[in-house]
Amino acid sequence: MCDETISEKISVLTDTILDDYNKGKDIDGSCPYDQPDKKAIIDIINKMQIIIFPGHFKNSSYKVYTKRSGLSMLLEDVMFNLKKQITLVLGFSESYATLDDYAKSDAAAELTLEFLGRIPHIREYIETDVQAAFDGDPAAFNKDEIIYSYPGLYAIFVNRIAHELFTLRVPMIPRIMTEHAHSLTGIDIHPGASIGKYFFIDHGTGIVIGETTEIGDNVKIYQGVTLGALSTRGGQSLRNKKRHPTIRDNVTIYSGASILGGDTVIGRDVVIGGNAFITKSIAAGAKVSIKNQELRYNYDSKHPVEQCEVDGDAAWFYII
Repeated sequence: MCDETISEKISVLTDTILDDYNKGKDIDGSCPYDQPDKKAIIDIINKMQIIIFPGHFKNSSYKVYTKRSGLSMLLEDVMFNLKKQITLVLGFSESYATLDDYAKSDAAAELTLEFLGRIPHIREYIETDVQAAFDGDPAAFNKDEIIYSYPGLYAIFVNRIAHELFTLRVPMIPRIMTEHAHSLTGIDIHPGASIGKYFFIDHGTGIVIGETTEIGDNVKIYQGVTLGALSTRGGQSLRNKKRHPTIRDNVTIYSGASILGGDTVIGRDVVIGGNAFITKSIAAGAKVSIKNQELRYNYDSKHPVEQCEVDGDAAWFYII
């Protein structure tokens, strides 16, 4: 096919697609200049990582002589860019939709300053998360290894930031942040989830924590765990309702377990065994496991199948 023919076909396709843009589809969006910049939001996450972990992450583009000047430049950078992104998204909130551009900018500045003022609070919680990971994982060489390499800690770090923006009722940006972490780690934590201190996610891949989940202190979760809703068939009619479980302090949830429902409360000191499916509350101190698991062995056609029942009370049943 010659270049001239290709050019003609591209011209026809351009006209066809432009015409389709005028049919009022939701995916066409509104003014492209009023949309948040995902790359800018990811850059804010990276700058916040330097602020939260000043001894572990650096910004080589800054040439500074003192910790104070370096921190000041970072805060100004985050202030400028986060304020800009919040200004762009405030129109998606009914509370701010009727404001003019100047009023939105002022509101965004106030929200950004309020968020930045919460950094010591975020660092307080992150410090406990690092400690929980070190205390809970015998494979951890030291805390530096956890900070640099553990996907669970990264997902928690991003969620701690996004959750503060969520509680400030900043639209869209918190979810963009947590979905970025989700794409990197396989850990899906909604920014609305409330999470206490000393939270540890081990291994991490496949974890889902829903919007209205409440998690207490000293909770440990392994890969493949779902803290979800019983049903979402109601769609938007379920908005702002408690759909996800409450996990009290000192709970351990092993791999593959699903805990569902807004009325489901897992009491203090409970241990949930692997692959358990729970839709009702569990009293404090209980140990939950799958009953009567069996292993089947069939070595070859000359030997009958052997069965071995798994002892659900054995300590190894809960170990990953």
